[in-house]
Amino acid sequence: MWVFRLLGVLLLLAFLGAGALWGMWGRDLPSVSDLDVLEFSGKTRVYDRTGQLVGTLTPSLSSGSGENRNLLKLGQISPWLQKAVVTSEDRRFFEHHGVDPIGIARGLIKGLLKNDLEGGSSITQQVVKNTLLSDLQGARTPERKFKEALLAYQIDRSFDKNKILNSYLNVVYWGDGGHSDIVGAGTAAHAYFRKAAADLNLAESVYLATIIPAPNRRYKDFKAYRPLMKSLLARMVEDGRVTQAEADAAWKTPIYPAGWRLGWNDDGTVTTAKLERPERLQENIDRMDAQAGENRYQSQHYLQAVEKELLPVIGRKALYGGGKIFTGMNLQAQQAAERASLQARLPEGATLGLALVNPKDGEVLALVGQKLTGGRPSDWNNATQGRRQVGSSIKPLLYTLALSQGWKQSDTVLDSPIAGDYQPMNYDRRWTGRYVTMRYALDHSLNLPTVRIAQELGIQSFEAKLREMGFTVPKDAGLSLSIGTLEASPLQMASAYATFANGGLYYAPTLVRKAEDARGKVLYTRAAPEPKRIWDAQTAFLGLDMLRGVVNDLSEAQGGLATRARIPGWDVGGKTGTTNDIKDLWFAGVTPLMAGAVWVGRQEGGALPDWAYSGTVPTPVWQQAVAGALQGQARVTFQQPAGITYRVVRQVNMAFREAEADAAPVARNGDRSTQASGGGFFSRRQSSSSAPQPQAPAQEQAAPEPTDEDQVAEPVTESTPAEDTTPVTEAPQDPETPAPPEVIPTPASEPTPAPEPVSPAPVAEPEAPPSPEDSAFTGEDPATSDPESTGSVEFEPEEPAPADPEPEEPAPADPEPLPQDPSGDAPLDPFGDAPLN
Repeated sequence: MWVFRLLGVLLLLAFLGAGALWGMWGRDLPSVSDLDVLEFSGKTRVYDRTGQLVGTLTPSLSSGSGENRNLLKLGQISPWLQKAVVTSEDRRFFEHHGVDPIGIARGLIKGLLKNDLEGGSSITQQVVKNTLLSDLQGARTPERKFKEALLAYQIDRSFDKNKILNSYLNVVYWGDGGHSDIVGAGTAAHAYFRKAAADLNLAESVYLATIIPAPNRRYKDFKAYRPLMKSLLARMVEDGRVTQAEADAAWKTPIYPAGWRLGWNDDGTVTTAKLERPERLQENIDRMDAQAGENRYQSQHYLQAVEKELLPVIGRKALYGGGKIFTGMNLQAQQAAERASLQARLPEGATLGLALVNPKDGEVLALVGQKLTGGRPSDWNNATQGRRQVGSSIKPLLYTLALSQGWKQSDTVLDSPIAGDYQPMNYDRRWTGRYVTMRYALDHSLNLPTVRIAQELGIQSFEAKLREMGFTVPKDAGLSLSIGTLEASPLQMASAYATFANGGLYYAPTLVRKAEDARGKVLYTRAAPEPKRIWDAQTAFLGLDMLRGVVNDLSEAQGGLATRARIPGWDVGGKTGTTNDIKDLWFAGVTPLMAGAVWVGRQEGGALPDWAYSGTVPTPVWQQAVAGALQGQARVTFQQPAGITYRVVRQVNMAFREAEADAAPVARNGDRSTQASGGGFFSRRQSSSSAPQPQAPAQEQAAPEPTDEDQVAEPVTESTPAEDTTPVTEAPQDPETPAPPEVIPTPASEPTPAPEPVSPAPVAEPEAPPSPEDSAFTGEDPATSDPESTGSVEFEPEEPAPADPEPEEPAPADPEPLPQDPSGDAPLDPFGDAPLN
């Protein structure tokens, strides 16, 4: 009796355990009906904001970070490949019900012995992993295995075996071709053997089946893995899928995977094997893509983002059901962004991400997720999916937070090492030991004054402001957050910078306006965008004025970091960013009609060459994309809110609140308790608290030294500044020598001419404050000023801008200069003959 009681207890525990697992992981599972993409039409048309056709959505199945849009029906795939894959991956595929208990037992034993929960998955489970649970595919967890098993059982009840096998052959990962993943049988057949999947013979099919578990490693060592082909052929004979004669003939059939030079004996043994050109895999993929049409991949990353936004809302069947989707894309902007990516001159091995948004409502105007080459780009979308450290491009957000708390551009901050364990440095590892204006610190991207600003404001307040703009703030980032340890995508940065152009409002980025089915029935309409007030209108404009200063205050010879962002005839502001070891290069900027951001780096991470610099790599890409998007547009200017005036400080025209314009600057050192009014622009403290001394140098490295030996011979003692009654409109008697900008070593390569900026229309330099009727947006909060700003919204197509004849490019007007950089030894740009700064 005790045996039956024990069995009853075990069954009860199993039942309770299954119920607990269902309660934790069995809810909100995706619909298995979404797997049936092969039956969808693929005729869903996508339109831009003016009603122009952008492209069609093609049903796809994903595998890892890649997607396969070259989907084949089972009849288009060689029967030999179907048989070889079943024997290799799931011999009991046609007998079990989605989950193979024997395979699971094998996987559990492997997990216990090798601490590896992979293994034992049926073909059906692998389909689930690569499609319905793609978000969890990298997690080797019991949750994923439980969900896989549950969904595999549902799929086995919903579809016949051939359809499941068909789906698997379309999603299986067959290796890395280069800049494209090899996903699906159709792409694999072309990549490895330059033929259609239907034309694969038994020997070629067996080869492809044997490399599935580790395609990149097995492809590169043909001789080592050749015996696996013989083993698989023997198992196919055991399973009755081929005859012994067919297996013997296949073993003796010479095969020549792309890139390999092979020699064969008549008995099927290999005499020589040399991998000569692995790049042939990508060449074969590109050849296949070219046969499908050269425009096949236009707007690819935007269309993929549209899919990701709509799929959870209307489902896969409706998404690919042959209807219409209306988006916020500006086709002119999208094409300009793609041209900029195609023509971008990047360091070897680097790629990019680019996003443009409309500041008026947050709609995404353009997306490019990779460096385009003319062939098929990678499916990974750096514009939306990438998260990279943003470097100094975060600084304008911190400086604007200071402005929102009553700081002024003319307030000064100590440029000197800080006390404590955290010891950041300026980019060139030098410091002045003086109080420099906020404007100057941002123009030259100085880290030390920036960190002191963060100290005084409190890093928690900065973290809270970043969260308001949709960023995920890293834990325990501390003061390093102020100089760019935040990770973000170009789309996130573009949306944050849009707050400078629209009076301080943050809009979550959106792509889709409306979706209809094939009969015209509306399936989805986006509600009117609801803005979030981030800055008041005056603060946003003051932050914008600082951004314009980064672009216009200095010439390139003077150390201007973003001069190549200028677009003749348009008001431009922006900021560069570079991370440690030159891993990430950024430029984020704004014009009255759009905000955008460009990231450049290596897809796999790692340092770029020493000569790579944010002012000459991503900045021209942004300039070309935005200038092309603005081509033919009527000029508008930024809206200046009431209560703003200007004063010339240190030969720079700065914006101020009227109530603060004539107030004396405040000198700050990062200590909230030691603020001091007055003191001029470079006043020194006379208290007993002194600036920290630089660290003792290593034997081969000199200690940091101040840049102005005549005025500052050692780190300056912080003290309460003396009262200065000099009007701010007068230049001080002691001119400030600019600190050198982000200095980059001189490259060894010969320079080539720098790219010419794209000029949409010659218009007068927009230095004077704009008139209200000439403005793009108002400084008012639409949430309160527009009675129709909530609820659903109808979209009228915009008229495409007429193409203007190419105007002659005027010489850009010289901005108000700061004093010349005395170093005069800026390295040369490897892409041009202008000095890098």
